[in-house]
Amino acid sequence: MVALNMPADGVPDVTVTERDLARAAEALAAGTGPVAIDAERASGYRYGQRAYLIQLRREGSGTWLIDPIACPDLTPIGEVLSDVEWILHAATQDLPCLAEVGMRPTRLFDTELGGRLVGLPRVGLAAVVEHYLGLTLAKEHSAVDWSTRPLPEPWLRYAALDVEVLVQVRDLMADDLAAQQKIPWAEQEFDSLTRFTGPPIRLEPWRRTSGLHKVRNRRGAARVRELWQTRDAIASENDIAPGRILPDAALLDLALRSPKTEAEIDQGGQSRLSKSVRRHQAEWLGALERARQIPDGALPALTVRSDGPPPARAWADRDPVAAARLAQARAALGEFAEAHHIPVENLLSPDFLRRMLWVPGQLVAEPTPDSISAALLKLGARQWQVDIAGPIIEEAINRPVTPVAALVTNPVDAPIAPPAANPLAKPVVGPPA
Repeated sequence: MVALNMPADGVPDVTVTERDLARAAEALAAGTGPVAIDAERASGYRYGQRAYLIQLRREGSGTWLIDPIACPDLTPIGEVLSDVEWILHAATQDLPCLAEVGMRPTRLFDTELGGRLVGLPRVGLAAVVEHYLGLTLAKEHSAVDWSTRPLPEPWLRYAALDVEVLVQVRDLMADDLAAQQKIPWAEQEFDSLTRFTGPPIRLEPWRRTSGLHKVRNRRGAARVRELWQTRDAIASENDIAPGRILPDAALLDLALRSPKTEAEIDQGGQSRLSKSVRRHQAEWLGALERARQIPDGALPALTVRSDGPPPARAWADRDPVAAARLAQARAALGEFAEAHHIPVENLLSPDFLRRMLWVPGQLVAEPTPDSISAALLKLGARQWQVDIAGPIIEEAINRPVTPVAALVTNPVDAPIAPPAANPLAKPVVGPPA
């Protein structure tokens, strides 16, 4: 195994001026073939998910490291690459922050998602590079604070290496996809990513506070909400990750103890562990007092009903027939996934499957192949997924096995075994025509 320690052309200077940005755009426009792109964020250090360094490499233009803080408008780069295929690894992580600076792809190739489709046992960037090129890629700087200025040379070297060999990996992975007859699957997946704008906005993001299940009443939920919103405002104003302002454990401790004075804040609990508790004592006490003043009728609900079906583990008790449908469909999808060396969740979102099978009449008036296909597409499934999962779902609805047999042979609570590892071999069984 050979360590990849230094870019072939050395570590380039960071682009920080408009003149250098114009040079970068000109060089990238003159390059040939696809462009490898990566972005570094300061997750866990700064508020939000903005990019603090963007790396690009294209044949004939070399590698470019661009500082999007010094050059916040990268539209010139986006424009010259508008018709070029972008190569990213785990594209959903980088596409939103790239769009913020004016860079949006029309074509892309995701080496992380492609790795899933070809059945690689591990799909992290270092693992994928090792699999295809026999090179080890250091990842020791992946979680550093990329908002640091100036960026240390070892960090810049690491960043440049992230795009150094992406083109070679893409080409070899495309060969595997073609050999496994999965190019149509990959093309549909990659095309859908060009329209990805980020995860859905949560209406009540405070409900994701770690440990919220320990809160036993609505007044306690109100205290968590007020503290969370106060923390978020402080974090946004100071451009600091919320967890660094007040860890969830300390926030929950304050919500459960509900201190009324600064002296009470210092008494025991996780709150004593956070310097930010003392730094912003007045804000925390104010948040807790606001929660006390909320009328009973205006308190937030302790729990919120999901608009989706219940967890699969509850189906057997609540509706054995639906549980049997789900068990039958999951078994069939699991068999297909294993035969084609692909994670079962990539065949169809588990949420889509549950929504289709819990109460089929809610999505399709008549469970025909066409109506099921239309419902799956409306949920967001790609056509290749519909072609595979649609007949399986239709079978489970219209021609189910007996509930008892289904539950005995494939309990709904039992996870489907992951597909067998496929180290290098390409499956001889291809997808249906």
